[in-house]
Amino acid sequence: MMSVPETDSATPDPVDIHVGERVRLRRTLVGLSQGNLGKSLGISFQQVQKYERGINRMGASRLFQIAQILSVPVEYFFNDLTIPKPSSVQHRDQNADHISGISAEILENSPPDIMHRRETLELVRSYYLIKDAGQRRRLYELMRSMVRGK
Repeated sequence: MMSVPETDSATPDPVDIHVGERVRLRRTLVGLSQGNLGKSLGISFQQVQKYERGINRMGASRLFQIAQILSVPVEYFFNDLTIPKPSSVQHRDQNADHISGISAEILENSPPDIMHRRETLELVRSYYLIKDAGQRRRLYELMRSMVRGK
């Protein structure tokens, strides 16, 4: 039988924090409140808050339920998860700092919590509510031209 290393129970596990952040991100993107997600799961909004903060750990069946409600595969919650390498391996992985689709320039000039801001989430949700793909593309090009024209 495999032993599990003991951790400080007062400190949430980084994986639980990451998964909780991904739940919050997706829930906000689809416009679902903590209360409504809780109702769908048969739990309180306070329990949803604890999941989203990583304070309470989600079991596999709960995570599967959440994935179904939020219309994403379970793997979505683990996207961009970086696990620290053991201290014996200290070399830097050049790909560790790469985030899909986001240039280094944008990351350097953005607030550190840009993907967790309500404004960002509402902007992305509104963008994808534009039904006409041509209009979405023109808006995208307009925004890019505004950035280039600083």
